[in-house]
Amino acid sequence: MSNQKWWKEAVVYQIYPRSFYDSNNDGIGDINGIIKKIDYIKDLGVDVIWLCPIYKSPNADNGYDISDYKNVMDEFGEIEDVDKLIKEVHNKGMKIILDLVVNHTSDEHNWFEKSKQSTDSAFRDYYIWKDGNGDLPPNNWGSIFGGSAWKYDQKTNQYYLHLFDVKQPDLNWEKSKVRNKIYENMRWWLDKGIDGFRMDVINMLSKDLNFPDGKIMRNEKYGDGSQYFLNGPKLYDYLSEMGEEVLFDYDIMTVGETPGFGLVNAIKFSKHKGNDLLNMVFHFEHMSVDRDNKNKWVNKEIDLKLLKDIYEKWNKGLYKKGWNAIYLGNHDQPRIVSRFGSDKQYRKESAKMLATLLLTMPGTPYLYQGDEIGMTNVKFDDIGKYRDVETINHYRVKTKSRPKDKVMQQIYRTSRDNARTPMQWNKNVNAGFSQSTPWINLNPNYKEINVESSLKESDSILNYYKKMIKTRKNNKGLIYGKFDTVLYENKSVFAYIRTYEKQKYLIILNFFENYLQIKLPDNIKIDEYNIIISNYTNNEYNNKNIALKPYESLVFKLS
Repeated sequence: MSNQKWWKEAVVYQIYPRSFYDSNNDGIGDINGIIKKIDYIKDLGVDVIWLCPIYKSPNADNGYDISDYKNVMDEFGEIEDVDKLIKEVHNKGMKIILDLVVNHTSDEHNWFEKSKQSTDSAFRDYYIWKDGNGDLPPNNWGSIFGGSAWKYDQKTNQYYLHLFDVKQPDLNWEKSKVRNKIYENMRWWLDKGIDGFRMDVINMLSKDLNFPDGKIMRNEKYGDGSQYFLNGPKLYDYLSEMGEEVLFDYDIMTVGETPGFGLVNAIKFSKHKGNDLLNMVFHFEHMSVDRDNKNKWVNKEIDLKLLKDIYEKWNKGLYKKGWNAIYLGNHDQPRIVSRFGSDKQYRKESAKMLATLLLTMPGTPYLYQGDEIGMTNVKFDDIGKYRDVETINHYRVKTKSRPKDKVMQQIYRTSRDNARTPMQWNKNVNAGFSQSTPWINLNPNYKEINVESSLKESDSILNYYKKMIKTRKNNKGLIYGKFDTVLYENKSVFAYIRTYEKQKYLIILNFFENYLQIKLPDNIKIDEYNIIISNYTNNEYNNKNIALKPYESLVFKLS
């Protein structure tokens, strides 16, 4: 079929290099560490490796503040190491994609260093500089990492925009010379042999040039400017130009990180003049089912019906019109088993249930390092042990008005460092990650949760992921099939049908730790189905009735 593509059938494994494997024992993961673990990655059954930023950076935001797009972070190795990694990945029959971070650079990038020298600098308009509003910044926008989104520069008496950290000034995409420099950098990497890009906050490139004030929410000091910098008026033009200047010349995959994008945009941005533009996007709607939509730090019980609504909307809306990127966790989110499952009594069962969800949904699945062994959130007893700039800023701001222990509880649930503790390879010193003190502390549970132990256990989460990936690859209906929710009103069970040509699959997921009895709709004849994979043995189902154990997952195929 013409709509079949290699990137639709791929399973992606995301690596956070700093925390994956340290080959030279300096406490920091590196490129050669990934090469040493390439057989482990291949054995998972995945097809694509996505590396979080490896570019030269002062690390204000762990590599998302780039000071040189054509060089490698000192701690990670040399550019020759990346060349070797690309070759090794391709030799194993896999592909590799890199992060594309072009909404902003580091303030230590030579473009910015030249830009701030004077208002007459040839690089001044590479960034967004504005006069203040009297003694105040140009507008009231708050930075995503806390505080004002504007930084005053005393030397030139102007402010520059930084939607993220103060060391991450936003690039000025209005200028073609800036865009052309970025396209040149992209081609440089693609010509090295990489297979595509994950595009960091790509829908923030186009801003409203009037820079209006944002609405100030209750108990907040700064305005929410997101409606003026998300999905801006020239975004489609910029990405279409990127496609024509770079992307369409290569057989690659692209995935856009697009907060607040929406289904309509996902469809619109999937094509340009018959070409695939953004092959798929990461939307964030399902990341709100357990939290206040406007405040990631305020948590609540999972709203399963809301989760069903979101998947139903996106899966039906994109069917034969676009493609989805499926994820439950990544380097910016808590550990999935701690967030959506149970990281204690039912850790194995709930982790396997979430693996089933991830690998039976329409779209390309993205698996984050460590989730395949059920790594959990961490609770550091001191804010000084955290490394994430967003977490540290949240603590600094919120402890001015709230008890420290309450703020720490929020951090335990939500901090990005939950996903950034070192990969747990074995129960030896530092979990086998490094012989030296790691850049961030380990999760103390590494002696129980690690790769070496998981490989030895036949019923481990790791081995279940391998089986589930094979199941997906052997059943194209789980990739391309039409999606229909069943048992919609059930508040504890997520069940859906995947239909493709003559294949039909029923997936049933108990999202909670209760024992349940469910009755299937009359149009589903259970005696015509066989279980092809489950996270329990000795499943109980009889005719229309199915008894579900805590966090049980079942995948049936028509016999």
